[in-house]
Amino acid sequence: MKVTRRQFFKISAGGLGSSSIAMLGFSPGEAQAEVRTFKLARSTETRNTCPYCSVSCGLIMHSLGDRAKNAESAIFHIEGDPDHPVNRGTLCPKGAGLVDFIHSENRLKYPEYRAPGSREWKRISWDEAFTRVARLMKDDRDKNFVAKNAAGVTVNRWVTTGFLAASASSNESGYITHKAIRSLGALAFDNQARV
Repeated sequence: MKVTRRQFFKISAGGLGSSSIAMLGFSPGEAQAEVRTFKLARSTETRNTCPYCSVSCGLIMHSLGDRAKNAESAIFHIEGDPDHPVNRGTLCPKGAGLVDFIHSENRLKYPEYRAPGSREWKRISWDEAFTRVARLMKDDRDKNFVAKNAAGVTVNRWVTTGFLAASASSNESGYITHKAIRSLGALAFDNQARV
């Protein structure tokens, strides 16, 4: 199709005129307008730390729920904390996928115990779990604590049990954990951040 210069200007002016009229609200067809609310508008923000590695990136978790008694709030969105000095709002792929981790049906939420020789795990309460761990630690320490070595020098060591600390702890909580475990005489102490 051959278009002269004059025809080109007529076509352009017609197109420009009709689009301008449509922009002013005079569109030929009815347009349905919908105002969508911001999905985080009614959410509760909770700051936390990513559980994956020793980098300890800051998170903002958004949950819905009225926080009334016996009402559980549900986390539906997680993003990096822009005010956190470590990650400044960024997250790695594992941190960005934390919502799937939280809502996974395979996620363990309660302590479980498997008796020796048994094939199945039995759910126990948190009190039972803490009491069992404390009892086993005390029994092992009482049985294997070494107060003096062969030369008669006081050593106060407990080498049959080790402790693995959280890597995302602050310096202060790492320091106090280190002091508490060392005061029991434990030599095997480590965490991912190498306190």
